[in-house]
Amino acid sequence: MEESLTEEHYEVKSAMDGAEGFQMAQGENIDLIILDIMLPSKNGDEICRDLRAAGVQTPILMLTSKQEEVDKVMGLELGADDYVTKPFSIRELQARIRALLRRPAAIRQEVHEATFGNVHIDFKKMVAIKGDKPLKLSAKEFEVLKYLIEREGEVVSRNALLDEVWGYEAFPSTRTVDNFILSLRKKIEDHPSKPSHLLTAHTVGYKFVK
Repeated sequence: MEESLTEEHYEVKSAMDGAEGFQMAQGENIDLIILDIMLPSKNGDEICRDLRAAGVQTPILMLTSKQEEVDKVMGLELGADDYVTKPFSIRELQARIRALLRRPAAIRQEVHEATFGNVHIDFKKMVAIKGDKPLKLSAKEFEVLKYLIEREGEVVSRNALLDEVWGYEAFPSTRTVDNFILSLRKKIEDHPSKPSHLLTAHTVGYKFVK
């Protein structure tokens, strides 16, 4: 896990046992804690309980090989934010990590309509107009555009779009996102090869600007 997350450009710090991890989680600026249940010296349930008792509000993602629902419920009641049961795929783990890291910014104003340039979009009616001509957008194109517009000015990674629009249980590739952006540019941009609204953040993803 450490190797795969480092490849995704996370800064990863790991502990060899529960006691070391407990001290690390309290004493350093940590954005997310990935916590296994079965640990020497101090198990994951104890760490989760004691961190919350100490006022540590860092998101906690629990890992366990236990299958019983009661074990998952116990972990959540102790203060965990999410729970992954082994075996799991690295893609699922990464999706859940991204979801937890986005939570502080998750309370957003939902966009029902948007106007930019000579384009007007009504997301509730799923109607799009450019100038005085209707645009034919697929349901998924409406979703992609709405997701980007609600995060105006923010760089959104391809993987984030896959997770939130397609869902991490689906298996499209990041190339799928690129194709949808290309299609949207052809429909909404005056000059698709030099876009004004759907911009590329090189090697990372895309962002919307008015």
